[in-house]
Amino acid sequence: MNILFVIIIIVAIILAITGGLVQSLNFLLWVGLVLLVLAVIAWLLRSVTGRRAP
Repeated sequence: MNILFVIIIIVAIILAITGGLVQSLNFLLWVGLVLLVLAVIAWLLRSVTGRRAP
C-alpha cells in the first residue's frame, strides 16, 4: 500500500509540474504575440512616416 501511495504522489507531482510549464508557456506565447503586434505597428508607422532608424 505504501508503494502505491508513493507512486500516486510522484505522478501527481509530475502532472503539477507539467501543468505549470504548460501555463507558463501559454503566457509566454501571448507575450510574444503582443510583442510581435507592437513591432509590426511600429514598423508600419515608421514606413508610413518615412522616418529612418538611426
